[in-house]
Amino acid sequence: MGDTEGDAGGRPVSAGLLLAAGSGSRLGTPKALVDFHGERLVDRGVRALRDAGCRPVVVVLGAATARVRGAVTVHNPEWSSGMGSSLRAGLGAIPATADHVVIALVDQPFVGPRAVERLIGAAAEGASVAVATYGGARRNPVLIAREHFEEVARLATGDAGARPFLKARPELVVAVPCDDVADPADIDTPADLSALRARPDRAT
Repeated sequence: MGDTEGDAGGRPVSAGLLLAAGSGSRLGTPKALVDFHGERLVDRGVRALRDAGCRPVVVVLGAATARVRGAVTVHNPEWSSGMGSSLRAGLGAIPATADHVVIALVDQPFVGPRAVERLIGAAAEGASVAVATYGGARRNPVLIAREHFEEVARLATGDAGARPFLKARPELVVAVPCDDVADPADIDTPADLSALRARPDRAT
């Protein structure tokens, strides 16, 4: 799938993209740098993608700067305009060797490698677009094949991210249930952070 021929073994190459550029205005601090069970959320997100086999992993930062082990960091100077600009910056940094990319968000700490692996499995079976679902609702992560990068980037405006593309091309979307391996709960406020820290960790 895509414009490449996979790795040396003929398997599709999965890149990872972690969107982590926001200021965390409601939280009071950039989410990327928040400690969660002993590691920064940005490191946790990178680990989830890497443990699922994504290479490379690209992290888009903006409001905060950080060195992120095991990832390529990209600074989005337009981060305040919303997620769309970060998605465009991240897609532009995915190397041509990648057949598809798995896009994850830094503020969902209970979305771990098993959900990512399921999306990669869907791609191996022929899906060019796959979306994790929970209770039947589309959430994250999202897998997109290289041939769709340009359209995704063109439609990504404001804070919408990949949603306009998914809405415009429903015939491409393969739903991948992940209820049993992940939880899409996100961290927007200090109360969210406290609540998730108190819950059992199901994403390791």
